[in-house]
Amino acid sequence: MKKQQLFYSFLPSVTAAVLTTQPAWANEIKIADVKLKSVPSELISTNPGNSFTDYNLLPKNKVNTNLGLLPPSYLSQASNPPFGGRTLPPIIADSRLGMAGENTYQKDESRFVTFSELSNSNPRKVIVSSSQSNNLGDTQQEFSSSDTKVSKLIEASQCPQQQAKTGAALLVNANNCLPPTSGNLIAQTTIPTTSEKTTAPTTENVNSAPSQGVDFSSKPPNTPNNLNPSPNPLLYPTQADEVKIQGTQAISLAEALELAKRNNNELQGSILELERTKAALREAQAALLPTVDLSADIINSRDVGATLSAKQRQEVNPSAPDATSSTAFTGNARIKYDLYTSGRRKYTIKEAEERIRFQELDVETKSEQLRLDVARAYYNLQQADENVRISQSAVENAQASLKDANALERAGVGTRFDVLRSQVNLANAQQKLTQALSDKQIARRNLAPLLNLPQSVSIRAGDPVKLAGLWQHPLEQSIILAYQNRPELQQQLAQRNIGEAQKKQALSALGPEVSLVGQYNLFDRFNDILNVVDGYSVGVQATLRLYDGGAAKARAAQAQKRIAIAETGFSEEKNKIRLQVEQAYYTQSANLENVQTSNVALEQAKESLRLARLRFQAGVGTQTDVINAENDLTQSEANRLKAIIDYNRALTELQRAVTMRGLNQLQTSGGVK
Repeated sequence: MKKQQLFYSFLPSVTAAVLTTQPAWANEIKIADVKLKSVPSELISTNPGNSFTDYNLLPKNKVNTNLGLLPPSYLSQASNPPFGGRTLPPIIADSRLGMAGENTYQKDESRFVTFSELSNSNPRKVIVSSSQSNNLGDTQQEFSSSDTKVSKLIEASQCPQQQAKTGAALLVNANNCLPPTSGNLIAQTTIPTTSEKTTAPTTENVNSAPSQGVDFSSKPPNTPNNLNPSPNPLLYPTQADEVKIQGTQAISLAEALELAKRNNNELQGSILELERTKAALREAQAALLPTVDLSADIINSRDVGATLSAKQRQEVNPSAPDATSSTAFTGNARIKYDLYTSGRRKYTIKEAEERIRFQELDVETKSEQLRLDVARAYYNLQQADENVRISQSAVENAQASLKDANALERAGVGTRFDVLRSQVNLANAQQKLTQALSDKQIARRNLAPLLNLPQSVSIRAGDPVKLAGLWQHPLEQSIILAYQNRPELQQQLAQRNIGEAQKKQALSALGPEVSLVGQYNLFDRFNDILNVVDGYSVGVQATLRLYDGGAAKARAAQAQKRIAIAETGFSEEKNKIRLQVEQAYYTQSANLENVQTSNVALEQAKESLRLARLRFQAGVGTQTDVINAENDLTQSEANRLKAIIDYNRALTELQRAVTMRGLNQLQTSGGVK
């Protein structure tokens, strides 16, 4: 049996040598007419003149030549001259081959990689012909089908991706350079690894869209009511069923931002703090009005001296009367108005107003930061979903390679080592898929607290992965817009103004205060014969503190230091803002170019995997080449996804650096498209 296997392993090369020496034997043969039978070790044709050692060498589907990656010369000229200067007969491969083993691919066709689609009506043929010529190095190969033309390959070679151009124009034209079926080269079917049915969003790589800076003041989108939390913030679940995830809701980025604006606890706390400072301002403004006090007393009393005298009389005369008591009514009304406070009242109101301004800016800061945090978490969720899809494709590719390795081993032309390598590669891909599924669940839960979702609801990204927009404003103008609109800088100025007001308040304690005071009094004794009597007083009261031990000056010195701290913080915040703008600007510029580069690399990796698998099936390649090509394809898809997500993150950070007011100015001036 080993000799028989060795003989058949050399049979293809012997056949080629015979055909080159005896061209008369080389006639046109249709592969569809060749009938095959299987034996335990190899496949043998019933035609004694033809033998194939592996049915995988025969194409099941059409050969996709519209990849736009090979130059026309690659298809018009062969890389090597024919043997002995003689030509070989054309081989016509019909896609409707009745071969043993074909049912195996049909059985698992939904689980493995399909590099092209079969037409249900027209058979696809691949004609490889060579003609004799005086120049032995020139041969002609023609690839034809019912809907694929060689001219498309020539057009693909003129794609702008091959030219040394960068920028937004490449992104706009990139889709025109991709093959129409290139998106189907990697299978995206779901492997049933979890009970949850996962639908990965569609990835769109280069379509530029308007900048998606969502303004909280704009008309909110229609968000599902089941995503709103309980109106009672003090409720918490006590049963396991209350925290069990009952369903997964797909939401867009705009819906996520609206939910965050409406339900985020940190933002709502900042808004409540703003309301508190407004109440503090009303308290300070009350000093502009006079104060009115009213008091009244009804007192029943008996004098101790009268009681002692009565007791003494009763000792002499037991029938003497007891001491009498009296009941009196006293009423007092007092009004006071501060005419002059040495600036204390004025600067107290000023401080309260600046605190309101500071808190309004804090609400704006938290809104901008929340918008950035939600966008980051949403993009992380998109990346996690896409990583699951990429990992699933890697598992499917590894399964296909393992199937090929097993088939070659059964045919006697493969080795156990190749099978083991494929099994290890499949196990590694499955581990990465398991980790990707875990990361996806974590990404969902990281977004949920920002939206303050109910305990039993989970979410997934509903937007496709694509470029969020193009930033076409100069770096210098972006920095200026950030300086003009960032609330953090205005907060530092508000802190400085608060320090100035506190300093004036502290020094006002050393100045005089003048107040207008008026009183009105009533008095009536119930057990006498007199009526109610009244009285009043009106006057001006002035006070001046001559010495307080230096407390007022110490408070003024503290306020002065707060002013200096605010000024230093302004300078530090200004440097941070510039750094944030520059980092985001350069990052989005770099990732914009990386998106274009990764698109080309992805298509090349797909073609490389296809060729590596065909070479391995033909026996001229190794399993290592296939595994490396699979890893390169997985890495290329991950790089492309990372470039798009990183660009969107950088664009969102740039929008955060400029703020919504700056974005509105850019949109008005046409800076963002």
